Amino acid sequence: MGGRKRKLKSLAETITNSNRKASKKKEKLELQTWSYLPAELLELIVSRLTLRDNIRVSVVCKRWHSAAISVRVVNQSPLLMYFPRFGDLYEFYDPSQRKIYSLELPELTGSRICYTKDGWLLLYRPRSHRVFFFNPFTRKIIKVPRFELTYQIVAFSCAPTSSSCILFTLKHISPTVVAISTCRPGEREWTTVNFQNRLPFVSSIWNKLAFCNGVFYCLSLTGWLGVFNPEERSWSVLAVPPPKCPENFFAKNWWKGKFMAEHEGNILVIYTCSSENPIIFKLDQTNMVWEEMTTLDGVTLFASFLSSHARTDLPGIMRNSVYFSKVRFYGRCCISYSLDSCRYHPRKDCHDWGEQDPFKKIWIEAPQDFSTLNW
Repeated sequence: MGGRKRKLKSLAETITNSNRKASKKKEKLELQTWSYLPAELLELIVSRLTLRDNIRVSVVCKRWHSAAISVRVVNQSPLLMYFPRFGDLYEFYDPSQRKIYSLELPELTGSRICYTKDGWLLLYRPRSHRVFFFNPFTRKIIKVPRFELTYQIVAFSCAPTSSSCILFTLKHISPTVVAISTCRPGEREWTTVNFQNRLPFVSSIWNKLAFCNGVFYCLSLTGWLGVFNPEERSWSVLAVPPPKCPENFFAKNWWKGKFMAEHEGNILVIYTCSSENPIIFKLDQTNMVWEEMTTLDGVTLFASFLSSHARTDLPGIMRNSVYFSKVRFYGRCCISYSLDSCRYHPRKDCHDWGEQDPFKKIWIEAPQDFSTLNW
């Protein structure tokens, strides 16, 4: 009887030890699995974390610290704002988190978007010719004098709360004459002056505007670049031949696929074609020529029809890319083009601007803590 008890006890101890070894082996295997995650997968996981969680992850080990630093977001990416066909519910898409937020904005009823900069919208009511600034995150409104905007575009230099803010628009009078109108918040009326062009310059609603180095740059429909200095009140068309693109870039609706942005004093132009990879040019302001770019050196461009933006210090997977104002898969993925892999994402997607209304979506710069707003 005693011998049988000893055998049972020995068998129980063997089973217990075996379970302990299996448990330790499993724990070791789990630790090894997390420790040896591929760098790309680890960066993808960490890029989905908030800044606070990113900092926490960075203290786990050297490898995780490296991954966390490489994708740490210092700047908030712009949000893609959707203008509804009906109602006052506006959606904002965050490409870094792939989330959609909604706001009721009855203040925008009857208006259309003209431009965005520094988190402010510039809007226009066609029926009343009312022009006004609106900040969707603070709900603040700043009115400017009425002005009839027919077939022309308008831009502004900086936030309307700044004393240096100035609005700018130009209108085609003839191939050699443009009418330029300016106004500052607080002024009672717009100032309009006609300017002669030494080179042919066609102004239309398809032109692009950007404020850079204290002047407004205007890219014409045919690729010529005009410059207006608001301090000197001077206008000139630069003797810079338009960017050279393959002939197939000038297919149907080609004028909808052009964008212009500024970054650290440089003017960047993006040309797209639905069947080809986009081409990005930078203006060489010394030699006055357009240079084709093969890399953005980590910069991310956000291109929309009326205004485009450039950002640095975004998640690693977003860098050196162009994000367009189109979202697929029910708001889960923004169409982008990577200069690293030289392809669109999603892989089989490209951008056909002829199939959508370019005035219904625009990138807007958001505050760092926008997620804490009352969405």
